[in-house]
Amino acid sequence: MKVTFVIVAAAMALAGSAHAQSAADPPLSDGGTGYIEVVGHSAFGNVTSQSFGVEGGVTIAPRLTLFGEIGWVRDTAPSEIGDAAQLMAGHLSAVQSASVAYSVRQPVTFGVAGLAYIIPVESVFQPYVLGGFGLARYTRDVTFTVGGTDVTSNIGDYGIVLGNDLAGSSIKPMLTAGGGVAWTFRSPFILDFQFRYGRIFASGKGINVSRAGLGIGIQF
Repeated sequence: MKVTFVIVAAAMALAGSAHAQSAADPPLSDGGTGYIEVVGHSAFGNVTSQSFGVEGGVTIAPRLTLFGEIGWVRDTAPSEIGDAAQLMAGHLSAVQSASVAYSVRQPVTFGVAGLAYIIPVESVFQPYVLGGFGLARYTRDVTFTVGGTDVTSNIGDYGIVLGNDLAGSSIKPMLTAGGGVAWTFRSPFILDFQFRYGRIFASGKGINVSRAGLGIGIQF
């Protein structure tokens, strides 16, 4: 089946050109084929960051694969978190004279499962579409420093209490959809060009995370 991001592919593809497949020998076989892959994407939505993970699956019917994915997105922080953190930094500056700084991140870990459909084409490149559903955990990771010292854990000493908009974690449902093109460049290794759209049904307006990348894996 498919795979996701590792750059060693180009050189290996050239070295393995003598092993090129015909249209009669497609990258993704029907009937009981399993696969596992490493995932690496550029992630974009509220901010641009990176995403990594693993995916695996098994063919359950001709051109139909059951897949599961576990991943991590480095940052999905919306502008509202930055605005709230800036407001708190202003309060800190008002109660003491040292320089105040802050940083904002919202990492996400997720797990989804679903179905992928292999589009029938006469080519060694196999396009596919997929959709899945699962859970995502996002953490509001905000830190404050005063005079270069991290004071986040004892910020109450300055008369400030961080609300749920700046601290804590939440677990919410996540929908994923997308597609790509898989290529067995040297059996059993597969190269996969991917796009994934994710929607986390968080409180308020939710979180959109799109991921695009490529990678490498193995089928068995």
